[in-house]
Amino acid sequence: MVTKCKNCPLRQKDLFIALSSDEVDFMQKFKAGELTIDPGTPILMEGSNAPQLFTVLSGLGIRDKTLENGERQVISFVFPGEFIGLQAGLLGKMGHSVEARTRMRLCVFDRSEFWNFFRSHPSRAFDITWLAAIEEHFLGETVATLGQRTATQSLAWALIKVYQRGLALGMVENNQMDLPYTQRDLADALGLSLVHTNKTLAKLREAQLVSWGNGTLHIMQPDELAEIGMTSYNNLRPRPLM
Repeated sequence: MVTKCKNCPLRQKDLFIALSSDEVDFMQKFKAGELTIDPGTPILMEGSNAPQLFTVLSGLGIRDKTLENGERQVISFVFPGEFIGLQAGLLGKMGHSVEARTRMRLCVFDRSEFWNFFRSHPSRAFDITWLAAIEEHFLGETVATLGQRTATQSLAWALIKVYQRGLALGMVENNQMDLPYTQRDLADALGLSLVHTNKTLAKLREAQLVSWGNGTLHIMQPDELAEIGMTSYNNLRPRPLM
């Protein structure tokens, strides 16, 4: 059954800003349906001009870009509540791909109705602008990590960011969360070799800061890990839910 916007389980999460009843009604009119996909299924392909936009209702995915020589750069990990397809909605085509890593449920929106946000609902249009600004901020942090953080600092930064998002979404229990990504994914996100990533993770594990195996991430000392990653460990700022 298709989830009604007023009953969306994500609205109960502390990570998201509360919507007014008017905004909920507007989003229900914008919503075209839902899509359930299996792990490994492409959602959006680099260079495509998809007619849909999506909000992740449940499950995890990955954004990546493939270079002409076949090398891959992971851009970010995709969590519930994220709005995907905005790039194609504004620029006409995707500059990266998005793929499911677990079974995912997606809210589907008709891109042809996208401009109604700006014509008839400026508060929702502002939310889209806010999300784009947050994405730009995160990519700035990522560039700083690739250029200035050491391997240990980079891994600490990345793992604490993932853990913070999981915590805000209620995905963490006893400092542990399911994490379906691979060390190769993490290496490709941070510009590290797989061997270097593996050795650095082993050092963090030996220091009893992090344990990651069999699809489960366990952060034993989040404050210390954040300090190593030269970042703050606190609650994430609430974000709009599209």
